[in-house]
Amino acid sequence: MKMKLCFAFLVLFLLFHAACSSDSKAAPAREETTLEPGIYVAEHPEQFQLATVEARDLPIVLNANGTVTPDVNRTIHVTSLGSGRVVDLRARLGDQVKKGQTLLLISSPDLGAAMGDYQKAQADETLSRKALERAQLLYSRGALAEKDLQLAQDAEDKARIDLQTAAQRVHLLGGDPQRPSSLIELRAPVAGTIVEQNVAGFEGIKSPDNTPSLFTIADLSQVWVLCDVYENDLGEVHVGDSAEIRLSAYPGKVFPGRITDISRVLDPATRSAKVRIVLPNRDGFLRPGMFAAARFQSRRSQPRLLVPLTAVMRLQDKDWIFRKEGKRFHRVEVHPRGEVDGGRVQLESDADGIHAGDQVVAAALAFSTEMAGQGK
Repeated sequence: MKMKLCFAFLVLFLLFHAACSSDSKAAPAREETTLEPGIYVAEHPEQFQLATVEARDLPIVLNANGTVTPDVNRTIHVTSLGSGRVVDLRARLGDQVKKGQTLLLISSPDLGAAMGDYQKAQADETLSRKALERAQLLYSRGALAEKDLQLAQDAEDKARIDLQTAAQRVHLLGGDPQRPSSLIELRAPVAGTIVEQNVAGFEGIKSPDNTPSLFTIADLSQVWVLCDVYENDLGEVHVGDSAEIRLSAYPGKVFPGRITDISRVLDPATRSAKVRIVLPNRDGFLRPGMFAAARFQSRRSQPRLLVPLTAVMRLQDKDWIFRKEGKRFHRVEVHPRGEVDGGRVQLESDADGIHAGDQVVAAALAFSTEMAGQGK
């Protein structure tokens, strides 16, 4: 009986082993296609359109970031020469103001004292003028010596100068001698937009020696774009060169400008210099503080490789291109240098393993998607 059981177990073991061996031979493991090696074999390579890498001498293109700022030559800082307290705030940040428009009213002890000095000088001048008229009358009748007439004339001249000085001080503080008041009417010296405000209602105003400007008014019909250009690229930019400005607020719109100044001093932290571009802004599209991307074309040309924009694929924060090598396609990392007319992109000449005359996939994204589908 035991011999029969052992024989039965042996037969079952041999049958199970044979079944496992046949299954393993019938279903071999499938090899998967991955992107890591960067080599692809397409089942139907003829379905992918190819493009030829073209070589051409092109101007060096530089890209720099910057911000829109008011034109300093069209910017006015408004201050008050008299101290006091704000009693009426009539303009605020962002307002459009006209020349001569009242911005705020300040109750100023300085203006009150200046107005008092003016009135005193006015009274003294009136008295000295009457004294001079009386002296002239007496002198004409021989009742007054010439010396006394000269003294009267001198007193009148000094009184008139004191009156003019007092009137000028009143005007300087923002008052009007013909309208006695201790209120300073701070007016806009130019027309423009208030781009900075450092005062609020009922706030105390100190002398201009230890306080910032109350308002900053800028004429934004023309603005600056200040860009940071790195030290090793400064030789490619020159005053007078044209520039193209693009703003995040207006995608697809290009604002043409011109370089008017290149800073003589480098920022020690970034090793870059400020490049100033002047832009007209009659429509008011450009606002101070906007982020700007500038594109410069150097006067010097350099050999570049051109491929269709669709031939470059962005993946994992890198740019890739698929070069045809016989029946295989090799994925190569590239470093684009900017777009050119005709929907093509510049590559460094021979720097990325791509050469003029190479065949590359014209639609990299579609090719990558197809290869990923074959690997599933």
